Amino acid sequence: MSAINGKDYIERINRLKTDIWIDGTSVTGNISENPSFKGVMKSQAALYDLQYDAALKDVMTYQSPLTGNRVGMSYLQPTTRDDLAKRRVMVQHWAKSNHGMMGRSPDYMNTVIMALASSVNLLKGKENCFPNNILAYYEYARENDLSMTHTFIDPQVNRAQFYFEDSKEPIAAKVIKRTKAGIIVKGAKLLATQGGITDEIVVISAGGVVEKADGFAFSIPSNSKGVRFLCRESFVGGDSTFNYPLSSRFEEMDTIVVFDNVLVPWERVFYYDNIAVSNSFISNSSFLPFTLHQVVSRQIVKTEFVLGVVQSIIDTINIKEYQHVQGKASEIIIALETMKALMIKSEVEAEVDEWGFMRPNQITLQIASNIFPRIYPRFTEIIQLLGASGLMAIPTENAFRSTIRKELDQYLQARSENAEDRVKIFRLAWDLSMSTFGTRETLYERFFFGDPIKLSSQLYHAYDKEPYVKRVKDFLQ
Repeated sequence: MSAINGKDYIERINRLKTDIWIDGTSVTGNISENPSFKGVMKSQAALYDLQYDAALKDVMTYQSPLTGNRVGMSYLQPTTRDDLAKRRVMVQHWAKSNHGMMGRSPDYMNTVIMALASSVNLLKGKENCFPNNILAYYEYARENDLSMTHTFIDPQVNRAQFYFEDSKEPIAAKVIKRTKAGIIVKGAKLLATQGGITDEIVVISAGGVVEKADGFAFSIPSNSKGVRFLCRESFVGGDSTFNYPLSSRFEEMDTIVVFDNVLVPWERVFYYDNIAVSNSFISNSSFLPFTLHQVVSRQIVKTEFVLGVVQSIIDTINIKEYQHVQGKASEIIIALETMKALMIKSEVEAEVDEWGFMRPNQITLQIASNIFPRIYPRFTEIIQLLGASGLMAIPTENAFRSTIRKELDQYLQARSENAEDRVKIFRLAWDLSMSTFGTRETLYERFFFGDPIKLSSQLYHAYDKEPYVKRVKDFLQ
């Protein structure tokens, strides 16, 4: 097989009949027709269709080294700086299709699996580790163009620094049994975005301190026996793209994943019963540089979209002459150009690792990942400050199709737009900054790679400060 199209994706997910619950009710029938999922699945299908755009063939796909078939560019293991640029261009093509709103578009998890496969030598010779399983899974995912979600996080029972679970039944997912067929996993994990609408789920334990059962990683089909996805409330406001221009298309859904005595076959186990590996593999592998490269590429596109929304507000209600407005828009411009500069710097300073893969500069990308969680909430604040009461005066599509249309046309017109087009812009700004979808986006970007304080601490420890200390000492001497 090779790169799939949108129809393939939707049909595959419908056939799975995955165990998904939302609002206390089991999802039945074709999930692609369910109101909570149909918009985002249609948007995801559109991404896959881009792989068959003749003009984009060499941008979206490359020839598989195994079969010669065309496969998704996000699976490419880069060995040159040109390869990194190819990956960035592909990611941004997909991101422009959804304006960076889909943080779990397929290229993210494709990148995760590519990164793990590029670092499997770290697992060779270590107890209960199966590096060949990771390589086999990477090839399987690439050749079949799998869609994947993942889950890393344990339930928030007790956030104390040293918490030891004391429960008769497992709360956080762990290995409870080892059999001839594979490991048995029981418990729950947070927070699988797009849970239930992907072919597979990749599970990577965050590790721990004592209990070896907490150290594992594996992949299984989403419809595996005993796997259940528990959804939060849907943030889809409705089907109307006029009323809900973003949530009707890009609401990805976040899920709790429950593992009820789930059998993970040995060929799908990456490692188990190894706390040391679970605590170190992700940080020592190429996971961070490659996934950060994908994420920052998407966030650049999202920032471009935010700037477009902000300038649309400015133009529509003619407020560009005010210096405070110019200052607020300039904050977004500065953020955009900073992120773009950091991206290019990460590629210019990329180096080949010990296994022959070209890694973008991790420190540079860590800096970008420290900046964005801090500036994105400011973006939404700027939209609110500039939009002001206009973000409240946003009648629905039906209102414009009713007998009050004449009043709306008169009182909601703008200097550069008629009333309907003005409201469309302001409804978009509202959906981006104030709706349940928009506020979820803000929370999502705040914590995309974890606690911002931990991210800054990791950067502090990783950054080489000694040359600058030495310069000061040399000066004083």
